Amino acid sequence: MDKFIFQKTNIAGPIIIESKILKDNRGFFTETYNLKDFKEGGISDKFVQDNCSFSRKNVLRGLHFQRAPYTMSKLVQCISGEIFDVAVDLRPKSPSFGQWTSVVVSKKNKKMFYIPPGFAHGFCVTSESARVMYKVSQYYYPKYDAGIKWNDPRLSIPWPCKKPVVSTKDENLPLLTKLFPK
Repeated sequence: MDKFIFQKTNIAGPIIIESKILKDNRGFFTETYNLKDFKEGGISDKFVQDNCSFSRKNVLRGLHFQRAPYTMSKLVQCISGEIFDVAVDLRPKSPSFGQWTSVVVSKKNKKMFYIPPGFAHGFCVTSESARVMYKVSQYYYPKYDAGIKWNDPRLSIPWPCKKPVVSTKDENLPLLTKLFPK
């Protein structure tokens, strides 16, 4: 019996993961990570840290990444509420450089989103609130912290929030062309 379904996205690298849910009169049980199964599903990262954020409706966080040599992958899940989750390809030699992919991740659908190194990540809360848990494959190094402006016209991401709540830091992030000039 397969415990996980690994679904590729329109961009090589990010993967949507669904885990098998075992329900009974007490509730449910599911695995959210299994090293052996994830390796078989194409994810061989070793995660070193778990993070949790709580956000209210229309909060938009991102688009964040960490520069080399401390690039990181993320395994994102939403344990309460719902988010519109986005990964942007920042791999300069990739045929999909500057393209993005997304998935709705929620407590209800129990999907997870794997974002490999070389991608920026961001999400927008579409429910009243959301608690997001994610594993990362690298420790946080503030000196290598970076990001791209969430509403970069080059990306044209159709965020579901009409008036997102964005941090000052995220509002002042540069455009993609500033970080990666041709």
